[in-house]
Amino acid sequence: MATEAQGEAAAHGAEGGLAFHPMDQFIVKPLFQAYDNVVALGEPGSGGEGLTGLTESGHEVALTAKQALEVEAGGSVAINLFEAGIQQVHWYTITNVTLWMAITVLAIVVLLILGTSKRATIPNRTQSVAELAYGFVYKMIEDVTGKDGIKYFPYVMTLFMFIVFANFLGLLPMAFTTTSHIAVTAVLAFAVFFTVTILGFVKNGAHFLELFWVKSAPLALRPVLAIIELISYFVRPVSHSVRLAGNMMAGHAVIKVFAGFAAIAAIAPLSVVAVAAMYGLEVLVSFIQAYVFTILTCVYLKDALHPSH
Repeated sequence: MATEAQGEAAAHGAEGGLAFHPMDQFIVKPLFQAYDNVVALGEPGSGGEGLTGLTESGHEVALTAKQALEVEAGGSVAINLFEAGIQQVHWYTITNVTLWMAITVLAIVVLLILGTSKRATIPNRTQSVAELAYGFVYKMIEDVTGKDGIKYFPYVMTLFMFIVFANFLGLLPMAFTTTSHIAVTAVLAFAVFFTVTILGFVKNGAHFLELFWVKSAPLALRPVLAIIELISYFVRPVSHSVRLAGNMMAGHAVIKVFAGFAAIAAIAPLSVVAVAAMYGLEVLVSFIQAYVFTILTCVYLKDALHPSH
């Protein structure tokens, strides 16, 4: 249980060892966590180990030795029911992911709508950033897909802005990086996959299948290449989503590992330098990953619009 893990971590910390958990920052938690008071001790486990207590609502939870002593002395101990494994996250639960996705959308609205509401010939800083983002994505679509792809600019622009804002907001202290979760990036990637596939058949009909038939290759090799192209096509949403989530998760985990070593006085200065360097790299990676996801979307869109090799 989470409480047992925390107790063990505290025990290790008391012994002078390092106690940090770099993956804890990726745990999806309810935004509104429930608490309950432990009012009585439960039955001890085998050998007298594994202290437990009973809450006011009748739940049995694990206790540390200190908490058990407080209850035994007649006091009560407040227990986080989520950390105790009692409060569960369901599909309808408002979580930290929900909160930071909402903040991401709000930040985009502030930049692109409120920031450009008073447009001027000489733009202010907010308007300049919004115009730079607009021009950057527009040019990307035009260069990759041609003029035919411009009509899909709103969708591609929305993808880019959501990912880049989610990545940058995740760098704030105590923030949650929504794009570090495969559940989020997989939805984005499969949305792109189904959109371009449906668009390809709508625009080209059966001719869309020419995407898998490499006409420039020798005839004997074409069936083999068609199978390879078909497999690679269906792998697209997997690589599209895992690349983004993996890069964001790895970078944040490394930062927390370096930060954990700051507790050792001998290497604390080196740890601080390493954290600063990794943080600067993560700022760059946050933008690059948003760019890579978006330009691959443009490439897939080009395949749907012009499937012939």
